[in-house]
Amino acid sequence: MFAVIGNPNAASLTYYGLHSLQHRGQEGAGISVLNANGDINTIKGEGLLTDVVSDPAILGKLSGSYSVGHIRYPSNGAKGYDNVQPLMMKMSDEKFAIAYNGNITNTIALRSELEDQGSVFHASGDAEILVHLMRRKKGAFLDRLKASLLELEGAFNYFILHDSGVYAVRDRKGIRPLCIGKLTDGGYVFASETCALGIVGATYIRDVMPGEIVYVEDGKIMSTFFTDDCLHAICLMEYVYFARPDSDLEERNVHSFRKQSGIELYHESHVDADMVIGVPDSSISAATGYAEAAGLPNEMGLIKNRYVGRTFIKPTQALREQGVRMKLAPIPSVVKGKRLVVIDDSIVRGTTSRRIVQMLRDAGATEIHMRVSSPPIMYPCVYGVDTSHREDLLAHQLDLEEMRRHIKADSLEFLSREGTVKALQRSKSLGPNCGVCMACFTGEYPTDLSAESFKNGKQA
Repeated sequence: MFAVIGNPNAASLTYYGLHSLQHRGQEGAGISVLNANGDINTIKGEGLLTDVVSDPAILGKLSGSYSVGHIRYPSNGAKGYDNVQPLMMKMSDEKFAIAYNGNITNTIALRSELEDQGSVFHASGDAEILVHLMRRKKGAFLDRLKASLLELEGAFNYFILHDSGVYAVRDRKGIRPLCIGKLTDGGYVFASETCALGIVGATYIRDVMPGEIVYVEDGKIMSTFFTDDCLHAICLMEYVYFARPDSDLEERNVHSFRKQSGIELYHESHVDADMVIGVPDSSISAATGYAEAAGLPNEMGLIKNRYVGRTFIKPTQALREQGVRMKLAPIPSVVKGKRLVVIDDSIVRGTTSRRIVQMLRDAGATEIHMRVSSPPIMYPCVYGVDTSHREDLLAHQLDLEEMRRHIKADSLEFLSREGTVKALQRSKSLGPNCGVCMACFTGEYPTDLSAESFKNGKQA
């Protein structure tokens, strides 16, 4: 997500900010702008941002100094235009454009209650629940917002474009990243990652805190909290996979963490080999760390097709398998006759790993030792990563040796949980109150999962 507050070029800046965040989703994109007349104009559609905004002249029609933008990765809610954000909601006395990142775990109970009270939902995802809750309450905007946020469980970042301005919200555990930047030519921005700041000429100020609501009033950053029951528990998979390596999350650089993970991985499970290769792109940093620790060449043994998106976030297994075949290709002259240590950031379903091993064998590699720079993913994520069913997770179904045979590698090892903690500590200390959510590795969830939607055993 990306938002601009108090700059006349809000639409264009949001476009460039979202372009830097395209790695976070590929199913839809949209921008909403509040103009001088108090109207909210929106452009959105399915596909990549460049598909939605194919003509730069479109942005010129979105005049205004306040905007919110969104890139969609559908972990919850069906595909289709109705679920592309920002979501527009116009009432007789106020207007909203909502952009949202995360997963509300008590969605089913809340939607059922709201529908019984007469609410009509236009999308199947979680985003508009907040507005319906707010409309059931009386009082000032911030009071209604705070009271409504207290009813939500799970992970959620919200950007709310309202008649009165832009509001940024982060859930009480801070599971998804969110930061604030200041524009050199006036105004502020909010973004999911710091990598989106530089391209628009913004300087990082700080992260939005767990449980915090941030807005701008009279040119100044204003802050209030909707609860004092807060905890830093940013999702570890943000560091492992989702975020760009040039981003800083909770003041820890993503590349530094991944490189340190590779170093820890070598110390835990080194093997005799001729070279190290990383699976592009999110594993390159870990491969660098492993190779430096091992004193081995770090070669480019796999080439990525830059015009194919991230296969893990494809919506179906068939598309993921097709995407792997299209995305990666080995370099036979590099890998032929070599014993390889192949570094990957994670194994979820095993689709990519199995294909990679087969491609490298076909290219002439004599040994393939798969090393994974995170622990085995054994539990579903209920906070916005599309691993909501245990039966989808290879490490939940198979033990280590069975996984090795499944992907057909000569050996397979994962970074331990203890090694991951060391990498977190050595890449940068965040202080005693800043931690991470490792639920997909440990099964220890930082929020209440007693809601009806998580009692069937398929998600919890």
